[in-house]
Amino acid sequence: MSHSKQFTLYTHKSGPNGWKVAFVLKELGLTYESIYLDFQNNEHKAPEFTKYNPNGRIPALIDHHNNDFVVWESNAIVLYLTEKYDTAHRISASTFEDKTLELQWLFFQASGQGPYFGQARWFADLHPERVPSAIERYQKETRRVLGVLDGVLSKQEWLVGDKYTIADITFIPWNNSAFNTILADVEGVNIEKDFPFVYAWHQKLMAKDVVKSAWAERAALIAQ
Repeated sequence: MSHSKQFTLYTHKSGPNGWKVAFVLKELGLTYESIYLDFQNNEHKAPEFTKYNPNGRIPALIDHHNNDFVVWESNAIVLYLTEKYDTAHRISASTFEDKTLELQWLFFQASGQGPYFGQARWFADLHPERVPSAIERYQKETRRVLGVLDGVLSKQEWLVGDKYTIADITFIPWNNSAFNTILADVEGVNIEKDFPFVYAWHQKLMAKDVVKSAWAERAALIAQ
């Protein structure tokens, strides 16, 4: 079967992890078709999708120019794309040391930011019962992670190698959720004042052309 686009991206209209892959695809000028799974109908758990990702989570990516190679887990996808298609290191590290630091931040995003921010959102807005202790715990963890980032960004403009890379890109969607949803109405929290360096960094990231265009696509999809 021939494909008009190089990649098929299985994703979700609002899910944070699919959008960071979209940012990278757009930054690298790679063509892709997005298939938005309907979580209400459990499409992410259906055999048509789990044959690509046995974990039944988005995103998953198929590279039709590489024998329909399939990769899942968002940061693994991002690394695949930059290792294979960012040979000029436009948005990725080039030295061994910087690649190691890039991995460090990708691991921190995947193990620290994503799960804690996700649980904060779940218990505050989606859990069927109100569990104040869980809400408090994950909101505190969200602030802790932002504090880690703020301390580092108080000393440097970007996370790795004095330039905008995938290390920065992967934090965008969940940070956006923290600013606009998770901590937006928490008493005594002011993101701009409490985490000024993270706030400034996030504004620079959201102002990137590909991020703006992808986020506008997201807004249009959600509004449908």
